[in-house]
Amino acid sequence: MKLIVGLGNPGKDYENTRHNVGFLFIDNFLKKKALKTKKKFNSLYAEYNIDNEKIILLKPQTYMNLSGIAVKKYVDYFNIKIEDILIIYDDMDFETGTFKIKPTGSSGGHNGIKNILDNLGTQNIKRIRIGISKTKNDKIDYVIGKFRKEEKEKITNIIEISDKIIEDFIKLSFSDFMNKYN
Repeated sequence: MKLIVGLGNPGKDYENTRHNVGFLFIDNFLKKKALKTKKKFNSLYAEYNIDNEKIILLKPQTYMNLSGIAVKKYVDYFNIKIEDILIIYDDMDFETGTFKIKPTGSSGGHNGIKNILDNLGTQNIKRIRIGISKTKNDKIDYVIGKFRKEEKEKITNIIEISDKIIEDFIKLSFSDFMNKYN
């Protein structure tokens, strides 16, 4: 069983914001596969199978900074191994429209990831970091701000292939998966 988590903040005020690219990623997969979400443990989730591998697609509704609480509940309830988790989130260290896949690492100052690492007790969490670029202005206003038109086009290019990325995460070894996309 795999757990694929898209990070974001719940509610209309945060829809289509930079901080919600993880939600956008999961939402696109759900739409392409015509999947409906259910509620459990303060999260929205859907189940899907790829090559007889059960996948839980998760959107924590705990707000970004408490994402680890929801992730931990799913890990415990479904007895998911740490190596079977993939987290998708925004990253200001990459240009908008780029992404990087990593097998481990620190939070890099991202509070949602920090909370997940703290709750799971490890940095060995696979992740997809989707670039939203840096700002010289207030970081909080920036990350919860909407994409400008040219940014939205770049992000859409990644979001549109979420189904292929998720399928490859299931089908390929992690090193082959990273080599294909990095």
